[in-house]
Amino acid sequence: MRTFTLAAVAAVLLAGCGGPTADDGGNDDKKDIVVGVIADLTGATADVGKPYNEGMLAYVDNLNAKGGVDGHKIKALSEDYQYKVPTAEEKYKKFVAEGAVAIQGWGTGDSEALRSKVKDDELPFMSASYAEVLTDPKQSPYNFVVAPTYSDQLRVAIDHIAAQDPAAQLAVLHHDSPFGTAPLADAEKWIKDKGYRLGFKAYPMKAGATDHVGILQQAKAQGAKYVVIQNVSSPAAVVAKDIAAQKLDMKIVCLNWCADELFIKIAGPAAEGHLMVQPFAPPGITKPGHQAVRDYCQSKGIDLDAKGLHFVQGWYTMHAMVKGIEKTLADGKDLTGPNIRAGLETMPAVDTGGVIAPIKFSADSHRGATASNVYRVSGGKFTEVTAAVAPKA
Repeated sequence: MRTFTLAAVAAVLLAGCGGPTADDGGNDDKKDIVVGVIADLTGATADVGKPYNEGMLAYVDNLNAKGGVDGHKIKALSEDYQYKVPTAEEKYKKFVAEGAVAIQGWGTGDSEALRSKVKDDELPFMSASYAEVLTDPKQSPYNFVVAPTYSDQLRVAIDHIAAQDPAAQLAVLHHDSPFGTAPLADAEKWIKDKGYRLGFKAYPMKAGATDHVGILQQAKAQGAKYVVIQNVSSPAAVVAKDIAAQKLDMKIVCLNWCADELFIKIAGPAAEGHLMVQPFAPPGITKPGHQAVRDYCQSKGIDLDAKGLHFVQGWYTMHAMVKGIEKTLADGKDLTGPNIRAGLETMPAVDTGGVIAPIKFSADSHRGATASNVYRVSGGKFTEVTAAVAPKA
């Protein structure tokens, strides 16, 4: 267990570990709080990973400029792992050695691969993966998921489709990885448990494909009217263009990693009319919680609308972790992994000003939120269909 303390005696024992300590005179010397950040800046999901990472680091920069957490600056150690699980494991070990008290990860494959290490090292871990297994403290005691899981997002999509067309056929096109397959079994179970008459078939998407005509022809043979996409923006935009070029009667429903401005930009007119299940409100759908992000960006000459919703997503994911750290210090506890975990589990719901549903963890569940928004692309912009809708009870 890694221990960082505010007590004078422990400060002597733990000098050099990198966490907050106090000197022998009892005056808090406000040492930095180290957080490791595993980022995809150049790998397969860099199109969304880079702005997400920038949003996290912007939050830290903004926080530190205002005095940090109880006077302690956050030291974010951010490194690119290129969407390679072995590299993520190397980065994780490096961050642990450098005194990290918590970790921000990225993908599903690396988040799941690191679960046992995180458990053994007792280090709170958040990431941009919303795989359902990461929300169960019995299986993943140190993982915390701030947004609705991929399974919950797909449940929302299924509920919406079933209400519009009760006997529709669904083709689920997905990234060929643990990220892509994470919600599939849960979705099929949801259809069965709810008694829906929907058809369901999954299709893995080949990485780097210049078109997805073959898959769409299979989906057409299936009779699919809805194409749900569990992938990032660029390949999803290719699918939209292929649907338009082939004049197929299919409506896309993007889950959160392709439900963004980049999808609209790349797909162009082909994006029109398609649906997006997105837990995070984009900057173009103004919420009170966007103002702090926008103020920071304006002070730095950053165009928030160009950075898009994933920048905001990264900002508020780091915000949730910091709130757990704040709670730990406010309770007068040392910054150990178990104490930060307890802080996250007992802190009040994190209000993001409507950017995402309030984030609330407990000792029984590390699923921070269940509600997503449903948007339609209209005139090249997001239009809100339904706000903060959870899977049907």
